[in-house]
Amino acid sequence: MRVDSRSASVVAFRTWMLKGLVDRRAGHLGPLAVDVERTHPWWRVMCLTGVDYFSTLGYQPAIAALAAGLLSPIATIVLVVLTLAGALPVYRRVARESFAGSGSIHMLERLLPWWAGKLFVLVLLGFAATDFMITITLSAADTSAHAVENPFAPAWLHGQEVPLTLLLVALLGGVFLRGFKDAIGIAVALVVVYLALNLVVVVVAVVQVAGHAAVITDWWAALSAQHGNPFVMVGIALLVFPKLALGMSGFETGVAVMPQITGDRNDTPENPVGRIRGTKRLLTTAAVIMSGFLIASSLVTTLLIPQQAFQPGGAANGRALAYLAHEYLGPVFGSAYDVSTICILWFAGASAMAGLLNLVPRYLPRYGMAPQWAAAVRPLVLVFTGIAFLITWVFQASVDAQGGAYATGVLVLMTSASVAVTLSARRKQQRWATIGFGVISTVLVYTTVVNVIERPDGVRIAGLFILGIMITSLLSRLRRSFELRATSVVLDSPATDFVMADADDYDVIRIISHEPDEDTEVEYRNKSRDERRYGHIPPGSPIIFLEVYPSDSSDFEEDLRVRGIAKHGYRILQVTSGNVPNTIAAVLLEIRDQTGLIPEIYFEWTQGNPISNMFKFLFTGMGEIAPVTREVLREAEPNAKRRPYVHVS
Repeated sequence: MRVDSRSASVVAFRTWMLKGLVDRRAGHLGPLAVDVERTHPWWRVMCLTGVDYFSTLGYQPAIAALAAGLLSPIATIVLVVLTLAGALPVYRRVARESFAGSGSIHMLERLLPWWAGKLFVLVLLGFAATDFMITITLSAADTSAHAVENPFAPAWLHGQEVPLTLLLVALLGGVFLRGFKDAIGIAVALVVVYLALNLVVVVVAVVQVAGHAAVITDWWAALSAQHGNPFVMVGIALLVFPKLALGMSGFETGVAVMPQITGDRNDTPENPVGRIRGTKRLLTTAAVIMSGFLIASSLVTTLLIPQQAFQPGGAANGRALAYLAHEYLGPVFGSAYDVSTICILWFAGASAMAGLLNLVPRYLPRYGMAPQWAAAVRPLVLVFTGIAFLITWVFQASVDAQGGAYATGVLVLMTSASVAVTLSARRKQQRWATIGFGVISTVLVYTTVVNVIERPDGVRIAGLFILGIMITSLLSRLRRSFELRATSVVLDSPATDFVMADADDYDVIRIISHEPDEDTEVEYRNKSRDERRYGHIPPGSPIIFLEVYPSDSSDFEEDLRVRGIAKHGYRILQVTSGNVPNTIAAVLLEIRDQTGLIPEIYFEWTQGNPISNMFKFLFTGMGEIAPVTREVLREAEPNAKRRPYVHVS
């Protein structure tokens, strides 16, 4: 009884752990997946992306001051210009051309065919993972900084940033293990309160500056003494603004949540005009709001906070606006601001975790490059939480140290998006759009390269993610090589007539596998003669040819459509697929299920070295067809009596 109880507990735990919280019907995977009818106004969805985008106000002004010093306001203006004139137009076009929630990565996937596209997507997923993972750890670290620096925080909490950050990450993982619901409602409340408190702090700070105009003249005098004339200042700002790239996050998330935006009644899946319009409003409104806060916060924090306070260990390090809230509005309001910041920063980590859980199942299982458990949320939560623990320990919960890695992930995704829309405009022969997006791409490439050179941590972390994804993907693809890959098999009317006629009239279905290389009557006659002779097919028994036309072998999951045609006096089933043996197996099983008879298929042995044929199968979907088909059938149907028969001669 004890053993049975233990086994039952293991089964129950396994069932709970592998419970798929994935809604494929909406085409939007992960815990934020909703039924297609459960959509929301664009401004509410904007708040969901805003917990990531707007929460950077918690640490962006301090990082900008630390990176650019007295030039912070000018460098921030450069950043805002790039945001409004560069990133915003790019992602408005991404919203128009990739409206299913797959973002710019899907655009590049379509532009690069076969394995090149898949490998490129894996690299981008590595950078996306860097972006989202560092968002989790960076937000948790800054949450800890705000909690520790609060004047009401107990003294023993100082110096405990790493354990506190690990606790916050663990709590975040616990939320997703239980299930992540009502995210948008929580996000709306957090964003409204947080932006309102930030507006109060900024307005009060502007009033302080207006009442002490000398701080402006002192700042300008110090700036002029350091850098000379305004042209030099702008030039230096152009050089340092890549360090401020944290303030450009949120665009990729904005297009990823498109399926949750309410569209027009006459929207269609192929042309969701209302949903696209709502997404453009989301992107534009968020960018304008954030740009205003970035400029204002950078200016007042530079003017009112001593530069030494921004240094590591300083009172304003990682929490510049919180510093002003305590300084000018008192400890009670300052503590309320801290609580609001803590909540939205922690929830920004939740948004990033949801982004990861949406992104990984969207691509890797479809490529056959993830274990089957990757379709379930909870195992992925444990994996990502463990990685977040490691990153927090390596960076010792430092906001400044993680800024470069976060910026790298953001910039690489934005650069890939700008390249995608540039190539799209060029393909559509839109000359001025191609030139404009090309200029934006150049600027973003420069920004990314500078950021990587100055802060290589992001590339190192992304490299580890890319390496891990590549190794996992390769092992998974090898392990899943003998799976049925067809998500559906549909026989058209002629194909159905062929197999049903043989089933009804002869009570047997015999299929001959034929490589579609020669389309002549002689070829089919010789093939029929040889298979009847060497495969011992009884004289007069009907036969049907099955031909698989090769397509993109890098695809893993496919919807198969089997076409029936009559040619040269023979009946032929034709199907297009990137993998021959797995497709043959799927078609045979579908014929069995439709007719109730076990079909028989006849092959000839493949010529060549078996090892080279195996590698050919893995990468081109061809190779050793007969034995692989039998192995796929063996794994798909454990009951040998219901398994289609394979003859090889």
